[in-house]
Amino acid sequence: MQQNATVIEFSNSDNWVILTPIELSIKRKIEAIGTPLRDWDIQINYGIKTGFNDAFIITTDKREEILSACADDAERERTAELIRPILRGRDIKRYGYNWADLWIIATFPARKYDIEQYPAVRQYLLSFAEEDLREAGYDWVADNYLSDFCYQKLAQTGQYIEIKGQRIRLGSSDEKARKRTSNKWFETQDSISYWDDFSQPKIIYSEIVREPQFYYDDNGHFYPEATVFIMTGEYLEYLINFLNSPITASIFKKFYAGGGLGNDGYRYKKQFLLNLPIPKPTQAMAMREFSIQSLYQLNDTEIDAIIS
Repeated sequence: MQQNATVIEFSNSDNWVILTPIELSIKRKIEAIGTPLRDWDIQINYGIKTGFNDAFIITTDKREEILSACADDAERERTAELIRPILRGRDIKRYGYNWADLWIIATFPARKYDIEQYPAVRQYLLSFAEEDLREAGYDWVADNYLSDFCYQKLAQTGQYIEIKGQRIRLGSSDEKARKRTSNKWFETQDSISYWDDFSQPKIIYSEIVREPQFYYDDNGHFYPEATVFIMTGEYLEYLINFLNSPITASIFKKFYAGGGLGNDGYRYKKQFLLNLPIPKPTQAMAMREFSIQSLYQLNDTEIDAIIS
């Protein structure tokens, strides 16, 4: 019977899908009604890659220790602005988060910070590895060459760390500095240009999840760690409801996600997510509840075909 035939749908995206006639009909309806996210005024970018999280991502206790070491209120204020709360992929939930009380020392290269204006941060970065060195039996390094070791570790040269001609081994292999870049030793690794977006309203999400987990950071409070992505731009309050919807998630997985995770997960790869068609809101729709099923003009039979 024709109704049971299989249709192979090719598109300009990086994937192709095998669809039944009803699925093909649904996909064409969705694409006629919705606008792909790539044609919205939004941007999707990855989070912060420090090159060495052990130094740049710190606990609340360590943040308080650094702030307490500041010489005066002016330094304390500058330093508090530099150390920002951070969310990792595992922290993000659907419409929310479980913050792990972690902070990032946000010395982005593009900001061209003068580390001498942050003496307490400088001192911390030149001493962060003391406990690790002592646990590994390198008391002589911790006592006499701690700053040298930490400087080499953060130096972004990719070279092995040597103290007095001896390679230092804290784990199963010799220690190396971060990969080679042109950045300064106290700066995070990536020379990103969109650092200002981190303090703006944004949607934060993980790429690989078991269910849609998008959080709207409406006041730009959190900075994103490297395991998450951020979406900035227009109509974020409207989009968060679409992205967290089981209907939208099923549409994305069936037609646009590129496969690869079976029945148990979703991969919100940027190039695939940008292909997702979502109806543009009217002024009224952007500010009130709405039915995603009705906006896509899908009947119950079509919903069953998508979710099955």
